[in-house]
Amino acid sequence: MASQTTSHSLHNNDPRSRARNAFDLVASGGVGSPSPIPSPPSASPSCSATYKRLAEYGPTGERSLAGIALRAFLLGVVLVLFLAISLATLCYTRSPAWRAPLFITTLSVFHFLEFWTTAEYNTGSASISSFLLSSNGSAYTTANVSALLECLITTLIFPDRHWLPRFISHVLTVLGLLLLVSMQVIRSTAMIHAGKNFNHIVAHHKSNTHQLVSDGIYSIWRHPSYFGYYWWGLGTQLMMGNVVCFVGYAVVLWRFFSVRIRVEEERLVEFFGDDYVQYRKRTRIGIPFI
Repeated sequence: MASQTTSHSLHNNDPRSRARNAFDLVASGGVGSPSPIPSPPSASPSCSATYKRLAEYGPTGERSLAGIALRAFLLGVVLVLFLAISLATLCYTRSPAWRAPLFITTLSVFHFLEFWTTAEYNTGSASISSFLLSSNGSAYTTANVSALLECLITTLIFPDRHWLPRFISHVLTVLGLLLLVSMQVIRSTAMIHAGKNFNHIVAHHKSNTHQLVSDGIYSIWRHPSYFGYYWWGLGTQLMMGNVVCFVGYAVVLWRFFSVRIRVEEERLVEFFGDDYVQYRKRTRIGIPFI
């Protein structure tokens, strides 16, 4: 009510009163200040909905338009910059150092596509967390930093990568690149095909919109997004020539998905009963020993 009173007082005919109230309005954040949005009048439902949308999409909201734009812009900058560094290193030197900036490039593509596919095909669930930049936990950050460090250290110690025959080294690098591209396509396709049924968080309660998706790519793999990410992660390590992190990624990702898939399938059996049991019998996961 204080802001309404101040706004009304600005129409006062007394010039000094108007000037004083204008000064108070600016000082209290009424003109362009990032101060918190005041509580809406309780008697106006439409006003309450408006304030709720402002809080959700405002600078500090979980769907902040400014936050989304900034992250998308920075991911684009990282993609172009590190792709240029990787290509320049590959074309103008004989050093394998091109692998590290290419890894950063693939990460920027991955995180952008995580948000874009969600925003385009499951709009109601799209938020800043859909980028998966900070919601994967410290283990994810540690894994990526470790992969970069191993790649850089081995490049410095073994600049020619002579611990493997050249032909085998080239084959593994090409295999890694093929896995990167194909598995990213599979994961994004799975998210697109599932649409509103896909979520980055395992649902513990069935909503009215939940449907069992069993056609298209889901007729082959029942968890194609997990299948895609598992082999995408291993592909990054093959591309970089990382031995230690390849084994580490394989173990950590296997443990993560074995638990997540078990929990998720328990919920899906509760949601869809025998329909999911029969669907599970005719499909595969595609991750070894799960």
